[in-house]
Amino acid sequence: MLVPRRLVLLAFASTLALAAPALAQDAPPPVPARVSVTGEGWTSRAPDLALVRLTVLRTAPTAAAALGEANTAMTAVTAAMPAFGVAPRDLQTGGFQISPQYRYENRSDGTQAPPTLTGYEVRNTLNVRVRDLTKIGEVLDKAVQLGVNEGGSIDFQVEDNAAASNEARRDAVAKARASAEALADAAGLKLGRVVTLEDGAPNFAPPMPIMDMRAMAAPAPAGKVPVEIGETTISAQVRIVYELTP
Repeated sequence: MLVPRRLVLLAFASTLALAAPALAQDAPPPVPARVSVTGEGWTSRAPDLALVRLTVLRTAPTAAAALGEANTAMTAVTAAMPAFGVAPRDLQTGGFQISPQYRYENRSDGTQAPPTLTGYEVRNTLNVRVRDLTKIGEVLDKAVQLGVNEGGSIDFQVEDNAAASNEARRDAVAKARASAEALADAAGLKLGRVVTLEDGAPNFAPPMPIMDMRAMAAPAPAGKVPVEIGETTISAQVRIVYELTP
């Protein structure tokens, strides 16, 4: 049976009308504009702990001889630390290395001759945590007298830094929000809710120069090595994503 064309068109229009609400319901809501900002906060504290790295470097014709000399010096250095209030738990070997030493020469024709073994080098590094910061200079002075001739770097730290780290985080969040508000205002928008908030690990930036004692093999002059303690800077980084509203 033939269906009138008018009835077919009416039926198709009715189908579209019924499907339109369903299609409208299935459409995802528009995603609001967002802005991502980072902030870095800072705070300073007087350090209460110093990590000092002391290295004994010895060279000799044989590995055994170099090792023996290094062992003698390092044993003396380690034994002297309790006199400065350093507990055994604050002493830790930070590195040990034996390396062959070679001499390289060129032949008369310009080619390189095979390397010649000249001896061995032994490095033994001791990490010392000094809790009485007034003793750092004396520790360095004594260590050099007993045979330390390389290293000497100092890292000042705050042992319990939880409160300082949280203070730096609050500063970082405030700075990140200020940046986001400036961006939103420039775009004629306002800040909405926080979508994500990510915390970065705090960094420590002690303003302490690194001392190199390679040239200090001879006994140090009378008196302790001058050391300035200063302050330790603790930083925190955050990343925040805000929604933007008209």
